[in-house]
Amino acid sequence: MTDTSNRDQIFVGKLIAIIHANIGNESFGVNELANESGFSLYTLARRLHAINGKTVNQFIREVRLQRAMELLLKEENTVSEVAFKTGFGSPAYFNKCFHKHFGYSPGKVKKGEVGNDESDRLNNGIGKNKPGDFRQPRLINYAGTLFLILVIATSAYFINTRVQKSGNKTDPAPDDSRISIAVMPFQNMTNDTLWNIWQDGIQINLITSLSNSDALKVRQTETVNNLLRDKGYTSYVSITPSAAVSISRLLDADMFVSGAINKGGNTIRLNAQLIKTVTGESLRSFQIDGQPENILRVTDSLSWMISNSLLIYKFENERKDELPETHSFPTDSPEAYRYYILGQTAFFNNDFPTAIKYFKNALDLDSSLVTIPIKISTAYYNQGNFEEAREWCIKSHEKIDQMPLKERIGNDAFSAVFFETHNDRIRHLRRLLVIDDQNPLTWFNIGDCYYEMGEDEKAIPEFEKALELFHKWETKPYWGAFYYELGICYHRTGQYKKEKKLYRKADRDFPDDPGLMDQHAWLELALGDTVAANRYIEKWITVRKEEAWSEARIESYLAYVYDMAGMPENTEACLRKALSLEPDNPARMSSLANFLIDRERDVAEGMELVDKALELKPDNYNFLHNKGWGLYKQGKYTEAVELLQKSWDLRMQSSIYNHKAFQHLEKAKAAAAGSV
Repeated sequence: MTDTSNRDQIFVGKLIAIIHANIGNESFGVNELANESGFSLYTLARRLHAINGKTVNQFIREVRLQRAMELLLKEENTVSEVAFKTGFGSPAYFNKCFHKHFGYSPGKVKKGEVGNDESDRLNNGIGKNKPGDFRQPRLINYAGTLFLILVIATSAYFINTRVQKSGNKTDPAPDDSRISIAVMPFQNMTNDTLWNIWQDGIQINLITSLSNSDALKVRQTETVNNLLRDKGYTSYVSITPSAAVSISRLLDADMFVSGAINKGGNTIRLNAQLIKTVTGESLRSFQIDGQPENILRVTDSLSWMISNSLLIYKFENERKDELPETHSFPTDSPEAYRYYILGQTAFFNNDFPTAIKYFKNALDLDSSLVTIPIKISTAYYNQGNFEEAREWCIKSHEKIDQMPLKERIGNDAFSAVFFETHNDRIRHLRRLLVIDDQNPLTWFNIGDCYYEMGEDEKAIPEFEKALELFHKWETKPYWGAFYYELGICYHRTGQYKKEKKLYRKADRDFPDDPGLMDQHAWLELALGDTVAANRYIEKWITVRKEEAWSEARIESYLAYVYDMAGMPENTEACLRKALSLEPDNPARMSSLANFLIDRERDVAEGMELVDKALELKPDNYNFLHNKGWGLYKQGKYTEAVELLQKSWDLRMQSSIYNHKAFQHLEKAKAAAAGSV
């Protein structure tokens, strides 16, 4: 026992010395302490808690406060000076922490109002609140029991009614009487940063579960959290009740869930409220306790209670017989789910390699996480790795029957990228709008499908709807692409005034974005202002050179700019220059060949170029397509169909659906059939 005690004292003394060495660094936290002490955060947290019952965050704060007390007792230090010297971000926050820990303000120490007995007690490190001093309530009281009986009875009625009326629960019916609901991130009130990951984790679980109900329209995670970030709520603790009401109103949600994570001893408590958006009135409060290792099941119980509360509310007010589908959480492993949440976070930050790594870690721990493969597929797709994306999409589809409703529809929508057409994908995406019509990304993706098909008039209202949501929320879009493709559609339909107005707004949201510079350039060229256009082009070239673009790549992209401006001579000149800079690059050969063939500027030369490219890469589906299209232009329809079909088959084995390639194949088939 003595040896153990000595080792613990040495261990704690080492930690205190490290904290003292970084005492003035506000950014020094649990991760930094773990790194400098040579322990993993998990090991550090467990050992420290075993010694004194404190979390790492709590321990660091108390060491800071103890040092602050020492400095306050020295006359030369003011309260504000002590706050900054001990790593507190502001005197106000320091006062709050100090009072909570010691039971009185730091000002009283400066005034000498702390007696000797109290000073002795403080120097022994005994604060006002003891760790683990937490009153444990009964899990379910008498009123709660009555509530559960009511839920069971009501649920039985809903089940019987739905069995009688409909056996098909594949798609939600577009029912205007459905309740729309938003779920805010849960606030970590445990003083232990290890629980920060569950602020998003609990929110995501609740959203996934509630999305399975035909009776609800649930605002999705990325929609809620992106809006919170855009409104400046980078810390979830700063989301006040009035702020949550404001966010919920912007999302057109009838109600929202607000909650917090608390911890006492070895018990985790989730507190939540179901609040009406219009009035800010709490419809019902929830409180449920459990062990930390069972956090998923605790959250599952909370989700069930919220779901049934909403159903009872709907039944009593509208007499609609709706029942949520049975839902179970995707994993019993907190560590697997932790990787899942980390993967989600990286994904929405566009860090796709990190997202893939975390998602795969989660799958290694629990293969039953059936919603992860499609996320991995999407991450690979966003990196341009279509072969891996396709493989993971296939793996995901194998378990589609085990997925919640929203994920099933999303899986179908993404699978259409590889195995169906853009029209099929639009159909799936519109099913997602039935679940949540306040997600700008869904509207954007529908617009993108029409855009890829060249149906600009249909794409424009979808893109505009996505931007309308951001405008309503008074935030900027997630990324510049929300402006890029709408601008191209305006340009291709000759709506130059709308295009120019759109770019002015885009420049305010995304200043110095090179993705907008080139679009400005082709608009000015189309309007005849070559001076303004060249200014944008020069600026764009400067940025791309800083990004290490090659001269050939720059020339190749400038060809696209001139093509959009309707200047084919300039387009051809840029493509030829790109090829002259990289004469052995088959991609450069094919690009010029495609232009010469498709625009019928010199089909024979185009065919010579594509033959050279195919000598270097005989199975490249793009090169084969260009030659097949050249044969079509030469009137050799049967040969054209053969090559275009071969190209299409190779494309669909390793890449994604391409509408233009599909159209070319169909034209060749029709021409071949007519020539027989």
